[in-house]
Formats: sequence, structure tokens, C-alpha cells
Amino acid sequence: MRHRQLLLATACVWALSCALLLGASTPDGLLRISLNKNKLDREALTAAKLARQEDSLRLGAVGAGDQIPLVDYLNTQYFGVVGIGTPPQNFTVIFDTGSSNLWVPSSKCYFSIACYLHHRYKSGKSSTYKADGESCQITYGSGSISGFFSNDNVVVGDLVVKKQKFIETTRETSVSFILGKFDGILGLGYPEISVGKAPPIWQSMQEQKLLADNVFSFWLSRDPDASSGGELVFGGVDPKHYKGEHTYVPVTRKGYWQFNMGDLLIDGHSTGFCAKGCAAIADSGTSLLAGPTAIVAQVNHAIGAEGIISTECKEVVSQYGEMILNLLIAQTSPQKVCGQIGLCMFNGAHSVSEVIESVVGEENLGSDVMCTACQMAVVWIENQLRENKTKEMILKYANQLCERLPSPNGESTVSCHQISKMPNLAFTIANKTFTLTPEQYIVKLQQGGQTVCISGFMAFDIPPPRGPLWILGDVFMGAYHTVFDFGKDRIGFATSA
Repeated sequence: MRHRQLLLATACVWALSCALLLGASTPDGLLRISLNKNKLDREALTAAKLARQEDSLRLGAVGAGDQIPLVDYLNTQYFGVVGIGTPPQNFTVIFDTGSSNLWVPSSKCYFSIACYLHHRYKSGKSSTYKADGESCQITYGSGSISGFFSNDNVVVGDLVVKKQKFIETTRETSVSFILGKFDGILGLGYPEISVGKAPPIWQSMQEQKLLADNVFSFWLSRDPDASSGGELVFGGVDPKHYKGEHTYVPVTRKGYWQFNMGDLLIDGHSTGFCAKGCAAIADSGTSLLAGPTAIVAQVNHAIGAEGIISTECKEVVSQYGEMILNLLIAQTSPQKVCGQIGLCMFNGAHSVSEVIESVVGEENLGSDVMCTACQMAVVWIENQLRENKTKEMILKYANQLCERLPSPNGESTVSCHQISKMPNLAFTIANKTFTLTPEQYIVKLQQGGQTVCISGFMAFDIPPPRGPLWILGDVFMGAYHTVFDFGKDRIGFATSA
């Protein structure tokens, strides 16, 4: 689901990148992979959002065994180099915790332009190559890859992972793969979402006893002027990368690195929607933070982000706002409000939109726009009731949030001159707050020689039972050093140094 629209590199730049990015073990026993990064551009983010629209349907519909990897967001900034074969053939790859397969272009890829513009694996030049031949395909938001499995040694830093199963792509249909500054993707998710049951590289390292500790950790530099993009460490953590102690949370659903989180706070105030809990995924392959529209609209309102004016949302507030308010005051369950006023169906547990019902197999009865708008209005009004606001203030606030709904196909922009006046935002994880300052959650893009500032939050709605869901991408992982502990199935966060 991620698109990384990046500039093409020349052959000499590729050679230089390979020389600079190769990792190595150090006296402390850690395997370090240097990460490079590219500056984000508007096209990359727009492509990611287009892919996300399809992913919201897929994640809501598929079962635990056939989930579509989050790698569809090909908009990541960070990449490094691995070698495949003997002698090793170097490839620039995205290290992606939102997918689990390793794939690179094949020398047998004849009909895709992307293959000719990137390094291609030549099995005939490797003495450790073992044929597999099983065909496979991975579909992304606006394209796909297809090819076949092979087995060969993979060199990660100075570790040699033997007989690793990976994909040789023979067809790459997305423009993102043509423009991408990466050859392929190295997935670091769980084997449950691996196509063809290929073990992720960390599982092979674990089975071959190559690591001192069964963890890997990300330190991502958010300094645009820094020469290093960060570091991926296998086998442990580097104390120089973080401050204090890590807070660990258990993985609640294997596949992605998924865990439970609580409320999102704006200057210490609840946004309501996730107060009773939401799922979250730590994803190195997503640049921004993606979460429920009902919360993103509140964030945009608080930071003055400019989105589109939703006429449907305003209509709901205008016509039904007072009715919603009265039902909540009368102690009506928030999950039943929209069903009672006729904007949503009610399945006995909570109100559901018609399109969501169709995704999970029920008959499609029509548009869910008004239902979705009602559900968001309930969250906003209920949240304001807790603050003991007057009816006039509550309805005015809900109407203002309608104007801050993020654009469905574009980012929400903010004034670069107002960053210092914006509030702190905080995610609640393991009953602790993880604060993001405006300097951390506002992303600066370069466009036509000018700096454009956008909100680091994207709207991403996944229906129950899979959602509501947050994707904590590089904006969060840049602020918080992240440990992926596959030995104990847990994730740890500590302030980045």
C-alpha cells in the first residue's frame, strides 16, 4: 500500500551508495546496517494516499491468513544495502516492518522497464543458488509484482544468512518501481503475512543462531541535514541511539507488529475515539502517522491544518447535531446513536455503515457517507460533553471539525510560521504518554525550491474487528527508538538520542 515516488539514480550514485551503506559487526557484537534517506516530496505522499484508499477495504475484508502487506505504501525514506548470492550481488532495499518477503528484480525480467533501471539478480553467477521455481504475485494499491521463488545466501552486513527463500521479480507494473531509488524490499514482519510461507530474514537469522539476542532495532534520524539516515541494528540495541529505558508492549496479533494503544491527547486533552483502546502497528515502511479520521480531524483543527470542507459532515451537524447531543445526554449508548436517528444500520452491537457491511460480506445497501459523518460527530460531541461545554459551543466545535476533515487524496497543509504555536500531541502506550512536539509531527517538503509544511497525520479508517487502527510510521519512529523483539514477541519504545 505505500508508493515511494523518488528520483532515478545514475550508475555512479548507485555504486557510491553501495560503498557507503554496507553494514558491519562491531566489537559490541551488534550488526549495524547504515540507512540512507531521501527527502520526501509531495508526489510520494499523494501516491501513498491513493494506495491507502484500497488498503482500507482490504484490511477490513481479509482474514488473518491472507492479509495484504502494508508494504503497499511505497513512500518510505529509508533504505540500505544487502548482498544476495556468492559472490554477493548488492541491492538497495527498503527495510520494511510492514511486510515479510524479500524481493529483488530478476535477470529474467524482460518486459518491465523498472527491472532495466535497477540492479537485477543473476542466479547463474552465484555458486550458492538453489532453484525453487514456485510462482507468486503481490498486489499493491496501484500495481503489482510477480515472479518466482529462489534460494540463495543473503549477506546482511557481515552476516551470511544461508539458503534464504526470496522472490525474483519478473514483472513490476507500478510506476513507483520505475522511479524508486530502491531495487527491492526486505520485509521484517512476521511469517504470518509472508507470501509463499517464505521465512522473514530475522527468522532465518534466529534459526541459524546468527544473533546474540533475538531482536532488531531502528534508529531513524529526522535531521534533514544529517549525513546518516539512521541505523538498523540486528542482535541488540545501541545505547547511543536512545535515552532512558524502553517501554515494552506485547504483540497482540502476529503478522504486522501490532499492539494495543490508548488515547491520543492534544495538549493533554482526550480525543475520545481511542480512549477505550485501539490497535496500532509500528511500521518502518510508512512515512507519516495514519489513523481514524475522527481523530485526525481533531488534530487538524488544533494545529490549524487546512483540509476540504465536507458538506455531508456539516449537514449532519446542522440537521442532527442537537438530536445527537440530546441522545448522549439521555445516556444513549454512543454506538447506538446513529442507528437510532436513521443514518446508520444497527447490528445489535454498534452502528455500522453500509459500505463496511458490504466489505465483510453483507449486502451493499448504499453510500455510507452520512453514517460515517454521524459517527464522527458522535465522537466529537461526546468528547465535548465531558468538557462540560455548552450546547452552542459543542455544535460550533463539531461544525469547525467538519471543515478540518483531511482531503481524501491529498495532505493537510499548515503554516510553517505557526509551528512554534502548535500543541504537543501524545500517544498513550502501556499507560505511558509518548509526546510528539510540533517540530516532530510537522513534515517539511521541498517543492519548486520552496518549503511546504504538512500535517504528519493521514486519515486511515479500518472497520472492526480489525480496526480502529493506527499506523505509527517514521514520524513516530524518528522520535522514539524502536525495538522489535521477536524472541519475546514485544515492541519497545524509548526517546531517540
